Amino acid sequence: MRQMIKAYPVTSILLASTTLVFLAIQLLRFGQTTSALTIYEFGGMFAPSIKAQPWQLWRLVAAIFVHIGWEHFAFNALTLYFIGRICEDLFGSARFLLLYLLSGVMGNLAVLVFSPTVVSAGASTSLFGLFAAVVIVGYWGCNPYVKQLGQSYLGLIVVNLIFNLLVPGISIPGHLGGIVGGAVLACALPTQVEGHLFQKRQRLTAWGVYGLLALGALFIGFL
Repeated sequence: MRQMIKAYPVTSILLASTTLVFLAIQLLRFGQTTSALTIYEFGGMFAPSIKAQPWQLWRLVAAIFVHIGWEHFAFNALTLYFIGRICEDLFGSARFLLLYLLSGVMGNLAVLVFSPTVVSAGASTSLFGLFAAVVIVGYWGCNPYVKQLGQSYLGLIVVNLIFNLLVPGISIPGHLGGIVGGAVLACALPTQVEGHLFQKRQRLTAWGVYGLLALGALFIGFL
């Protein structure tokens, strides 16, 4: 455990934070842990509240750490454990944290626009962003290991999106938004493996694209 924290501090912090929020839900809302009201009270996305009270935009981040039931939590925590360490090695701790949080924010902005009547939550928005980021770096980069990972993750994204279409209750807009966010951020954030994969001008353009997408989603969401 100590070695994990030392080698992957951000992944460890994200896992601990997600676990603490989940345990708090189990302890404080026993018997109602998966209800829409509980998820909302602990930070789930709900567009009408954000529109009525814009200060509740904090939910764009908070919803990443809230999960609906043990299966949802366990699956996302396990996924974060594996993909988080890969991305923390690839991007470095600070940039990995930005990638994780901002991918999740973009996913939740998509929920704000396309699922305005649903209470939603979960780290999947961020996790899909991580997968997409590895796909982009693998496709454009020269590192054979990252290329192989990228190809594998591309197939995983496609399979999961098809699965999303067949299973009710899964936030497809959130997952697609996370993918878009992660792909754009992969162009904006230099990696430790291939730091000059994209030129400075291209990285600045990617930041601009992310900003425009976020502002556009907020504008549409508040209409």
